[in-house]
Order: sequence, then structure tokens, then C-alpha cells
Amino acid sequence: MGKLEGKVAIVTGASKGIGEGIARVFARHGAKVVLAARGEDVMALAQELRDAGFDALGVRCDVSSYEDCQRLAQAALDAYGHIDVLDCNAGICVLGDFLSADDSWRDSHIDINVKGVWNACKAVAPAIIDAGGGAIVITSSVTGDMVADPGEVAYATTKAALVGFTKALARELAPKNVRVNCICPGYVRTPLVDGMAQQSDPDDPERAIAAIASAVPLGRLGTPEECGELCAFLASSESSYLTGTQVVIDGGSTLPETSSMGQ
Repeated sequence: MGKLEGKVAIVTGASKGIGEGIARVFARHGAKVVLAARGEDVMALAQELRDAGFDALGVRCDVSSYEDCQRLAQAALDAYGHIDVLDCNAGICVLGDFLSADDSWRDSHIDINVKGVWNACKAVAPAIIDAGGGAIVITSSVTGDMVADPGEVAYATTKAALVGFTKALARELAPKNVRVNCICPGYVRTPLVDGMAQQSDPDDPERAIAAIASAVPLGRLGTPEECGELCAFLASSESSYLTGTQVVIDGGSTLPETSSMGQ
């Protein structure tokens, strides 16, 4: 029996990247998965999972809209009767120059990365409480709370905010038997990272990817499925005494103090 057998889990940002990896891993571990994303491709992924024998529902949802998140929660309840797990993964990262970028760059990151998590948690948490408790897992990042690169001010600000959000919400929901934790990925090979590489090195994006990998002690980028396995652990009873925790999954990329000492 899978560690999420019988659980109903909502995954936002589920159509690609880390969210897709989380959705696939949750399904393999026995969860009934509600996949949410803005685009139509989330419906195709849900159908693919159903064709493979898993129980999956696709729902188009813009997490920056609280009403959309309420509709998402109701769709999950209508389909399965209860909700046990919410995985808040939807997010954006667009590089920009702090001094020259207009405020829409800042606001788009806040709307999706911060308000989106807030909206999803506020809309779904009551159902998790009604089910007797469960887990919320949030995708933050090593960026912002631990490290940062040029061009990441908007992204770093929002991802750092999610660490504080995780801790505060964990404290507030603990008496209601809802655990809240976040994962802090380093570089994972996703369409989002591919887009950042394209922005950084338009002539040869793979050169940017190789440069990232060379700075990771494990020598590679992570995979969405590896993040999914961590999220499955945090969503399951195996982590029943963990709440308010941020778990780094970065191949050791935040470990080096310098790039030259000891070489």
C-alpha cells in the first residue's frame, strides 16, 4: 500500500515542472490527485494519469484568484468528498533588473508566489480540518531565504516570504491537526529553469545549465520527481511529527563557502 493510499491531494501548478513531478509521485503513492493549473494542458496530464490507471482530476485554476481557489476546493470535494493534502507549488520566476524593471514585474511574482499560496491555503484548509486534519506542503526555494543571484529580487522576495508563511501557518493550524511544511529546492531541471537559462544566455542556454550543474556538489540539477518524493513524505504519516519545517533539496548547492578553497 502506498504512503498516500486513500488520501485526496490537491497539487497547484501541476501541469509541468516540479508540480507535474509531485502529481505523478503522489499518484504512484496511491493518492487521488486533483491537478490544478491555469492552462488547458493540466487536463491532458490528468487524462494521461487516468489512462495509466490512477485516480486524477484536472481543474483549471488561477491561484492569484481566491474565487478560483474556492472553486478548486469545491471541485475536489464534489469529486472525492474530502481533502487531506494541499501541495502549493504554483509559482513563477522571471529575471529582471531591480532598478529598471517596472512594478508589474514585482506584482506578478507577489500575485502568484505569495497571494497564490495564501489563497489556496485559505480556500482548502477548512476542508482539511473538516476531514480530521492533514498536511499542507509549500514549494519555497533556497533562493531568497538562503542565497540569491542578480535578477532575482522579485522571485527571492516572494520565496523568502513563503518560509515565514509556512512557520506562522504551521503554528496557527497545529491545534487543528494540520501540519504545514515547505520544501526549498535548488536548481531542478524544469521549464522554468530552462526559461531562466534562456534569459541568462540566449545564444547557448545549455551552457548556462552546465554552469549551474558544475557548481552543485552532486554535479547535476535535480528532477521534479525527486522533489515529489520529498513532498510525498511531508504529506504522509511518515512525517507526522514535522511541522513548520523547511527542507532543503538542492544537491548540496548551498554548502560551498567559496568556489576555490580546497581545490
